[in-house]
Amino acid sequence: MSSDPWGRVDETGTVYVRTADGEQVVGSWQAGSPEEALAYFERKYEGLVVEIGLLEKRVKTTDLSSKDARTAIDHLREQVDAHHAVGDLDALRARLDKLVELVEARREERKAQRARQSDEARHAKEALVAEAEELARSDQWRAAGERLRALVDTWKGLPRLDRKSDDELWHRFSHARSAFSKRRKQHFAQLDAQREEARRTKERLVAEAESLSGSTDWGPTAARYRDLMTEWKAAGRAQREHEDDLWNRFRGAQDVFFAARSSVFAERDAEQAENLKLKEELAGEAEKLLPITDLKASRAAFRAINERWEAIGHVPRDARPKVEGRMHAVERALQEAEEAEWRRTNPEARARAAGLTGQLQAAVDKLKGQIEQARAQGNTAKAEKLERELAGRQALLDQALKGLQEFGG
Repeated sequence: MSSDPWGRVDETGTVYVRTADGEQVVGSWQAGSPEEALAYFERKYEGLVVEIGLLEKRVKTTDLSSKDARTAIDHLREQVDAHHAVGDLDALRARLDKLVELVEARREERKAQRARQSDEARHAKEALVAEAEELARSDQWRAAGERLRALVDTWKGLPRLDRKSDDELWHRFSHARSAFSKRRKQHFAQLDAQREEARRTKERLVAEAESLSGSTDWGPTAARYRDLMTEWKAAGRAQREHEDDLWNRFRGAQDVFFAARSSVFAERDAEQAENLKLKEELAGEAEKLLPITDLKASRAAFRAINERWEAIGHVPRDARPKVEGRMHAVERALQEAEEAEWRRTNPEARARAAGLTGQLQAAVDKLKGQIEQARAQGNTAKAEKLERELAGRQALLDQALKGLQEFGG
């Protein structure tokens, strides 16, 4: 009989293995010595050790499915439970039990991971749907269209959810894209209609502009061209293939008219420049009447100058305010001199001015007395209020006194 720590062979050639539940028959060996029998079944045990080790490695380092792992574990457990090997079979069972625990843990981990991935995919798709629904209301047709196409590519790269949830989200996503496409199609259809209407309007404007290009009614025609330009801008753009041609015809018609007008106006400008020179000389002659010392003689001289002035034609528009302003200044000086003369010779007006001055002087004196009284009583607020009123009355008095002086009073 031969034995080792985990098994033995009896005299009949029966091989046993020792387990925690006692000895178990491994098999019968008749082909050789007991040592050879033990060595054979020990090699079978080592084979199981190797298989279990390889399975442990696969479970830990590969993506072996839980189902395949359990099938492999059950297969090895059957071999261990069959007791056809000599060795620490209980240790192998313990390793298989731990491997089952590891597979279960990995299964739960993968399940949790799939749940996380599904949750992340759900949130990602919900975000895509929300953005698509927001873009569906956009009027930025190019940018929104490109972004929606990018969202489709992103959607395709995300994992599927459960069928019901995935279909619901895809329905919303697809509906948003369809709504945007429908609005964009309507917009461009409307735009095409507007451009066609703009083309018809501009063709009408071009026809009128061309009919006016030979007009010599400069003012009304120029005004009508300005109106036509306003109508042109309000009409909007026609189709690209028509817009440039219509514009070139429209501008060409205007250019013909305004070139002709410019030629005529150039001659008129030369004449007006000469008129300006003559009027500047007359303005200088009028300015020599200042200051007014002899009202009657100055009035007669200015009248004669003004008659010559009126006989001269138009001057350039931009120069007119300055040269006319010089004449008006002399005219105002004459008017002021006439008014001053009238006031000096009008006793009624002098009496009224003297009466007003006396009333204002009395009011000023009264206010000064009230201020002194308020100060004496310590009523600062009242005194300050009265002083503000005094300042206003004093200003009126000063003006009245100045007016009275003009009467020589």
